[in-house]
Amino acid sequence: MKIILTQEVSGLGAPGDIVEVKDGFGRNYLLPQGFAIAWTKGAEKQVTVIKRARSAREIRDLGHATEVKDQLEGLKVNLKARAGDGGRLFGSVTPAEIVDAVKAAGGPTLDRRRLEVPGHIKSIGSYPVRIKLHPEVTAKFDLHVVQG
Repeated sequence: MKIILTQEVSGLGAPGDIVEVKDGFGRNYLLPQGFAIAWTKGAEKQVTVIKRARSAREIRDLGHATEVKDQLEGLKVNLKARAGDGGRLFGSVTPAEIVDAVKAAGGPTLDRRRLEVPGHIKSIGSYPVRIKLHPEVTAKFDLHVVQG
C-alpha cells in the first residue's frame, strides 16, 4: 500500500514522504491515527505543500543544528506554573509551554513534536528535556518549573 506521511513516524519517515507499507499497517494504524493519507495523484501534489511547511521550521543542516544545540545548552529555562501547597501543579506541563519558555529565555523557535520529556511534569522542580534537532544532533537542557 502506498501512503503519504503527514507526521513523523519513527522508522518509517518524515512528513511528506511517500512510502510503501503493508496493507494492514497502513489501513489499521497509520490512516486511522492520522499519521498518513492514502496516495493519489492529487494527494501527491499536497506533498509539496507539506514539504514546504516542514522546510520552513526545520533545522537547515548539521552545522546549523550544532549552533542551535550550543545555544540551547547554554540557556537557563524557567517555566512558571500554578501549583498547590505541596508543589503539585494544577495540570501538567505541555510541550507547547516548554517551547514558549525556551523562546522567552532567548532561545530559538523549536518544534514541540521533537521534544522528549521524561514522563509527565506534574510538580515543581528541575527536569531534563531532550530535543532532536537533526538525525545526528540531540540537545539536552534543564527545565526549571517554578511556582508562579
